[in-house]
Amino acid sequence: MRLQKTAICKALGDHPWSSLVQVYDEVDSTNTMLKAMASEGAPEGTVILADSQSAGRGRMGRSFLSPEGQGIYLSALLRPKCQPQELMHLTCAVAAVLCGAVEKITGLRPGIKWINDLVAGGHKVAGILTELSLSASGVDYAVIGVGINCNQKPEEFPEELRSIAGSLAMAGGKQVSREALAAECIRAISTLQGTLMTDRLALMERYRRDCVTLGKRVLVQKGEETREGTAVNIDDWGALLVDFGNGPETVLAGEVSVRGMYGYL
Repeated sequence: MRLQKTAICKALGDHPWSSLVQVYDEVDSTNTMLKAMASEGAPEGTVILADSQSAGRGRMGRSFLSPEGQGIYLSALLRPKCQPQELMHLTCAVAAVLCGAVEKITGLRPGIKWINDLVAGGHKVAGILTELSLSASGVDYAVIGVGINCNQKPEEFPEELRSIAGSLAMAGGKQVSREALAAECIRAISTLQGTLMTDRLALMERYRRDCVTLGKRVLVQKGEETREGTAVNIDDWGALLVDFGNGPETVLAGEVSVRGMYGYL
């Protein structure tokens, strides 16, 4: 069944973002669509959802598989008044609030694989892609993209993704109401409108509590270099601290694999 706007808005009730929700059968990418709308003046709180995406995007230029009738593909618009360096924790903040949203609807609390994956049962069940637009005065807008695998069965993933990707239904053993979860995700993201800057430390503490990367052996790949170490902490802006044998080093970017997940044994 197609994603139903009426059911999402009913679940949102009198939430102030309810009137700004738009639902489509298919788009190329909800993030791409919302960025174009934001550049034309769309208000904060505008939300785009699609039943499927033909060109869903993930971190580091990857694609995000977005089949119809199976997941939540959502982008939400924020317009924080700040400088870009003050939003280094944005992806972490989104992950922190989404864990609570998923738990509220499904009873299953996912973990977070640094920096932007929600995981359950050792598989990726959701990804987050945040994108900023800058102006001379600072941040013009932030687009928060969320893709959640809700009801796929193992055999419905391409064979090359089956060791990596999973769904909330696979992890929890029951079907998920996409409309109820979409509404709760919107509600969770909307809380960042007032807390993103003022409650940064509390949001980062929530992130650390759910982060499954901490304490694990990790492979860090940056360019042609691959190093193995132990993830020991996450700083207050979202950077991963990894001990490669000579004390913690800050990892801001690159590919991080966690031992015991995604085929890294």
